[in-house]
Amino acid sequence: MELKQKYNNFPFKPSKVPFFYGWVILFAATIGVLCSAPGQTTGVSTFTDYLIDSIGISRDQISTAYMFGTIASSFILTYAGKLYDKYGARWVGMAAALTLGFVLVLFSQSDRIIKAIVPQRSNIYVGVAVATCIVFFFMLRFSGQGVITMVSRNMLMKWFIARRGLVNGISSVFVSLGFSIAPLSFDLLIVGTSWRWAWLIMAMGIGVGFFLFVFIFFRDNPEDCDQIPDGEKHGNKEHDVIIKPFKQFTLKEARSGLTFWLFVLPSAIYAMFITGYVFHLVSVFGEAGIDKEQALSVFIPMSMISVVLAFVGGWISDRIKLQYLLYFMLAGMVVALIALANINTGFYYYAFIIGSAIPSGMYNVLLSVTWPRFYGRDHLGKITGFVMAIIVFFSALGPIFFSLSHSHLGSYSYAIYTLLGIILIISAISFKAHNPQDAFER
Repeated sequence: MELKQKYNNFPFKPSKVPFFYGWVILFAATIGVLCSAPGQTTGVSTFTDYLIDSIGISRDQISTAYMFGTIASSFILTYAGKLYDKYGARWVGMAAALTLGFVLVLFSQSDRIIKAIVPQRSNIYVGVAVATCIVFFFMLRFSGQGVITMVSRNMLMKWFIARRGLVNGISSVFVSLGFSIAPLSFDLLIVGTSWRWAWLIMAMGIGVGFFLFVFIFFRDNPEDCDQIPDGEKHGNKEHDVIIKPFKQFTLKEARSGLTFWLFVLPSAIYAMFITGYVFHLVSVFGEAGIDKEQALSVFIPMSMISVVLAFVGGWISDRIKLQYLLYFMLAGMVVALIALANINTGFYYYAFIIGSAIPSGMYNVLLSVTWPRFYGRDHLGKITGFVMAIIVFFSALGPIFFSLSHSHLGSYSYAIYTLLGIILIISAISFKAHNPQDAFER
C-alpha cells in the first residue's frame, strides 16, 4: 500500500462517519488555511517592529529579507506540489505543520541566534542578520503561505465536484473573518505574554496541535476512503457547465494553453497590487491628503463586501462558466486601479473600496475552483504548486515596485497605471479563456 493511503482508516474509518466525510474535510481544510496565518503577511506584520528592535536592523533591511525569503520560497512550491501529488494531503500537511512550528520557534529566538553567530558590534553583523532572516522568512512563507494553504485547498477541491464552488464559498467566509481578526489576536497574545512567547505558543499550537489535527482528519482522495466526491454520482455536466473533466492534464499540458495564463496572471497581478499598496498604505493615501485613520478604515467595508462576494461567487461558480467570474474580477481591478490612482475623500474613495472588494472575493473562488475543473485531479498538486509559485513571486515584488515608482518617479501613480495597462491587455483577450475540457466533450 502506498504511503498516500496508509492509515487512511486510522484512528477511524471515514466511511463509517454517519454522513458524507467531505463535510468533515470542509471543516478540516478551513482550519488548515486559518493555521497558515502566522506565515501570511498579516501574521508577520504584527511582529515586524519587535524583530526590528530586538535584532537591531532597519525596516528597509527586514523588508528586503522578507522579499528575498518570499521569492526563494516561490521557486520550490512547484516541487512541493509534486510531493503533494505523490504523498497526499495528510503526510505533506503534517510535514508543513512541523516546519511551520519549527520556524516559529526559530523566530522567537532570532535575535539570540544571530548574536550567538556574530557579535552585534561586528562589521558583518547586519549582513549575517539579514541573511538569517532571509532563511527564516523562506521557511515561514514556504510552509505557511505556500504548502499548508495549497494542501488544504486542494484537499477540499478533491472531495467535491458539483458542490465545489459552494463549499469553497463557505470556507472563504470563515477564512476571511479569521484572517481579518488575526492581527488583533496576535497583538493581544503579545501584550498578554511577550513577542517571544506569542511565537512559542503558536509554534506549539501548530507544530503539535495542528500536526495531530492533520493526522486525525485530513484525507487526500474520497476514493481511497471508499467514498466518491460529493457523496453521490454526477455526470460531467451540471447546469449545462462541465464540472467533471474528461481529460487529466499534466502541468506541461496545462501551462501550454492560453487559458491557463489568462486565469493565473490576473491573480498574480492582484497579489502584486494588494501587497504593494498595503505595504505603503499610509504613504499612498497620504499623497492624496488622506490621513492614516481614513486610509485604514477602507478594510472594514472592503472585507464585508468581499466575504459576501466570495460566498455568492462560490455558489454561482457551480452553475456558470468561470470565464464570467474572470470578467467580473478584471472589471473590479480596473475600477480599483483607476480609483487608487485618483484617490480622494469622495467618489474615488468609495469606488476604490467597491473595486478592491470584487477581485478580493473572486480571487478566493478562482484560485480554488479553476484548476481541478479545468485540468482534473491527477496532477492537481503540481499545477497548483506552479500557480502558487507565480502568485507568491509577484506578491513579493509588489512593495518594491510601488516604492521605486515613488522614489524614482515621484508618485505611486506610475506603478498603478502600469498594472492597469497589463490588466486592460488581459481583459482584451479574456474572451479566449475557455475551459479546455470543452474540446473533449464529444
